Amino acid sequence: MIRTEKFQRDLGLTCLVETTREELNIESPDLNRPGMQFCGFYEHFAWDRPQIIGIVEMAYLEQQEPKERITVLKKYFDYSLPCVIICRGLTPPPEMLALAGAANVPVFLTNMATSRFTALTIHYLSRELAPHELRHGVLMDVYGVGVFLSGKSGVGKSEAALELVKRGHMLVADDVVDICKVSENRLIGTCPDAIRHLMEIRGIGLIDIQAMFGVSAVTNSKTIDLVLELEAWDENKFYDRVGLNDETMEILGVPIIRQMMPVRPGRNLAIIIEVAARNLSLKRMGYHAARNLNQRIFQSAPADMNQTHHHEEGFIP
Repeated sequence: MIRTEKFQRDLGLTCLVETTREELNIESPDLNRPGMQFCGFYEHFAWDRPQIIGIVEMAYLEQQEPKERITVLKKYFDYSLPCVIICRGLTPPPEMLALAGAANVPVFLTNMATSRFTALTIHYLSRELAPHELRHGVLMDVYGVGVFLSGKSGVGKSEAALELVKRGHMLVADDVVDICKVSENRLIGTCPDAIRHLMEIRGIGLIDIQAMFGVSAVTNSKTIDLVLELEAWDENKFYDRVGLNDETMEILGVPIIRQMMPVRPGRNLAIIIEVAARNLSLKRMGYHAARNLNQRIFQSAPADMNQTHHHEEGFIP
C-alpha cells in the first residue's frame, strides 16, 4: 500500500481524476499496459497493478467510435484498478475520465515517455514496497564500503563517524538508519528526511555535516556491507585477535558480516574502521590474510601433524 498523495508527489504526476482513496492498493512493483484488454482479451489481466497508457493504447481508443469506446472502457473500469497513468502528456478521451471518476479510480498524467516512466516507476515501487526496518546506529561510506556502526548509546559511534568525515569519508545517517531490503542479498541504508545530514555530538549538540564539510561529505544512501559493533572494552572478555572465520548477523533475513570492536581510551577508532573496510574489500577480491597465513603454516608443518590438524580449524600450534 502506498499513500496516494506520496505516489503522485514522488513521481511528479498531475492528477486528472481525483479519488477518495487515501492509499493505493499496490503490492507489486510490476506495471500493466492494457492494450490487450482494450482489444477484449481479459485472461491473465493484471488488474491489481498500476495501469500505464502510452501512445499505442491511446491511438487505439481514439479511433473507436464514442459508443464503442464507452463499451471498451466500461468493462475495463469494472475492475478495481489501483490507478491509471497516461504518459507523454496525451489528452485522454472524456469518456475515460468520466468512467474513472465513477469507479473512484485516480487518473494521473506525466509528460515522460512511456518506456522511461515505466523504468522509473518500477525502480521506485521496488524501493517503496521492499521490507523496511529502522535501526539505531550510524551508516558511513568508507572507501566504497557501507559500514554500519552499532552499539549502545554513548559508546562513541558519532564521534568515530565525525573523525571519518574529516578524513574524507561520507556520512549516510546518524542515530537512525532506515534499512531497505532491495533484493534477496542486498540492503540499502538511508536517513529519514527529518534528520538528513545532521549529527549529534554530546556537549555540542546537533551539527549539519553538509553545511560544515560540504556536499562531498554526505551521501543519501549506501549498501550495507559490514556491521561493526562498538562496545566498552571488557578485560574479562575474549576478543578475536586473528579473524580466521567471519561472523555474520541477519538484518531483514540478509546475512551481513559482523565484527566486534572494543572501545577504550587511546584507540583510534577511525583508523581501525578504515582498516576494517579495506580488509573486507580485500576478502571480496579473494585475499584473506588470516587464512593465507594459516595455509602457509599448514603446508610447512610436518606430515604427521597435517594429518591431525586440519587447517580450517584454526592456526596449528
